[in-house]
Amino acid sequence: MSGDVFGNGMLLSEHIRLVAAFDHRHIFLDPDPDAASSFAERRRLFDLPRSTWADYDTTLISKGGGVFPRTAKSIKITPPIRAALGIAEGVAALTPYELIRAILRAPVDLLWNGGIGTYVKGSAETNDAVGDKANDPVRVDGAELRCRVVGEGGNLGLTQLARIEYARTGADGDGGLVNTDFIDNSAGVDTSDHEVNIKILLDQAVRDGELTGKQRDNLLYEMTDEVGRLVLRDNYAQNVVLAASRLQASSMLHVHARHMRKLERDGRLNRHLEFLPGHKAIAERRQSGLGLTGPEFSVLLAYAKLTLDAEVVASDLADDPYLESWLVDYFPTPLRERFRPYMDRHPLRRQIITTAVVNDLVNNSGSSFVFRMNEETGASSSDIARAYLVARDVFDMPRFWRSVEGLSRQVDQSTQIAMLLEARKLTERGARWLLHNRRPPFDIRETIDFFAGGAATLSAQLPKLLTGQDLAAFEQRRDGFAERGVPGELAEQCAMLVAAYSTFDLVGIAHETGRPVEEVAEVYFDLAERLQLSRLRERIIALPRDDRWRSMARSALRDDLYTAHAALTRDVLVTSEPGARPEERLAHWAEKNKTVVDRAQQMLGEIWEGEGFDLATLSVALRSVRTLVTGSSLPPAES
Repeated sequence: MSGDVFGNGMLLSEHIRLVAAFDHRHIFLDPDPDAASSFAERRRLFDLPRSTWADYDTTLISKGGGVFPRTAKSIKITPPIRAALGIAEGVAALTPYELIRAILRAPVDLLWNGGIGTYVKGSAETNDAVGDKANDPVRVDGAELRCRVVGEGGNLGLTQLARIEYARTGADGDGGLVNTDFIDNSAGVDTSDHEVNIKILLDQAVRDGELTGKQRDNLLYEMTDEVGRLVLRDNYAQNVVLAASRLQASSMLHVHARHMRKLERDGRLNRHLEFLPGHKAIAERRQSGLGLTGPEFSVLLAYAKLTLDAEVVASDLADDPYLESWLVDYFPTPLRERFRPYMDRHPLRRQIITTAVVNDLVNNSGSSFVFRMNEETGASSSDIARAYLVARDVFDMPRFWRSVEGLSRQVDQSTQIAMLLEARKLTERGARWLLHNRRPPFDIRETIDFFAGGAATLSAQLPKLLTGQDLAAFEQRRDGFAERGVPGELAEQCAMLVAAYSTFDLVGIAHETGRPVEEVAEVYFDLAERLQLSRLRERIIALPRDDRWRSMARSALRDDLYTAHAALTRDVLVTSEPGARPEERLAHWAEKNKTVVDRAQQMLGEIWEGEGFDLATLSVALRSVRTLVTGSSLPPAES
């Protein structure tokens, strides 16, 4: 099989059914391939020096197929070939050029580009603009592709406009799945980075006499498989974040548009050069309910990582002692065990840590996370990264992510993405809370240690502490995930992520009041039901967020409600006896603050009787809740 990229790709799975392939010499057709025998034959060819498709054992090829030279004047189109490639009835023969075009347009699962040349362009592009004259006779347009997925093992197999066109209108009009060549090939670049950084580290050991050159070479070879696993984990996570982006493409278009404008203003992005939509195109997509495509998200993801990397490496984040373990985890196990001291002396130590943090943050929180956090809080990229790292560890997100990843082939991809988006909301709100309530730059380890114990306690107790609407919503989420095939314990854990939003508030109150965090949570969730704060929160969350200002107004209302809820919980706790039942605490507090409670209940009652719950109505409702906070903190009237 010509070309190591194509050949390696065709040996990645024993289940591949290779229907057609071509190179500069031959066209291979196997309209109804047997997966097992064809895999074994591809393996034999791959291992055979200087082999070509002409060396393929044609007795293994299904009826109607064969290996044909590209020098032939025409190639007979048999009924099996016609069916496999979706060629029109009545076509008896095609020239090699025509047959290759038919192969590119075949209705298959995967079109795998593993060679040299650009075979697909955009409809509006000319062959001259593509700049690959040798393949002009076989090139097709992106909209003509009928495959479900395009994988790019080679470079520039499709133009960027072809990818965008295919993602929007290919696959028989439904739009196909495609990233970009630099995304699909990123594992190769990542492998090179690991190789270089490992060699730099080991060269220090060789100079110090810890290793001979031969021992170094043997060690490099022994670590090949583990390096491959480390690299593929990064690659997997990068594809997951792109899948999540596609799922939210329409609803997040206004955010992505602002993000691109910000990158342009900062001189980091040339939208025209990267074939990203301009203002008019964005408006048209919004009108049509569309968002960015996979190839466009690939570009935006790359710029998000590059921008964040540059800003973080220029800060002191990489010097935080907490991140020493991230440096160690970058290297394979044998190096962690034998050469740990050399890691601290690595000349690219800060760059390695920064890249690891940036990949983790963007892959798990999305390409627009830092941009949105900066819009809302004004915090620097490094401070946002600190807040993310704290939230990530306090909520033990890596364990949850691994559990969701373990569901592959047990549940559908949309279920996994939905679970990961629930986790993303939790880390995002945790990071936002920290940026609002802790003075940056805070010590990462110290902050994690402050919250982690209480968070772990709450994680185990929350299902027993919820009441009323919060409990009903939790059970609905849990049952929904269970119905989609998620195991019971994990379905419950995922459903509990919403209630966990309040963790930082609850742990903070427990610390201030000296009360157990379970007692704080019990009062907190009882208040949520009795004062209908949960109902108000759900109405606020349902507000539209289709532009920046609506989104920020919604977030401000939601955060203000959480703040008021926490303040009320603190007041009820400090004005009641420890160990009292929640209803007794609330009754005592309400009697003590009867005037403001009656006034707030009257206003909220009138609001709930109405039919409309817009920004104005909910702002008034929230103000009524705030009066409970301010009123209850006033000194008692003099008698």
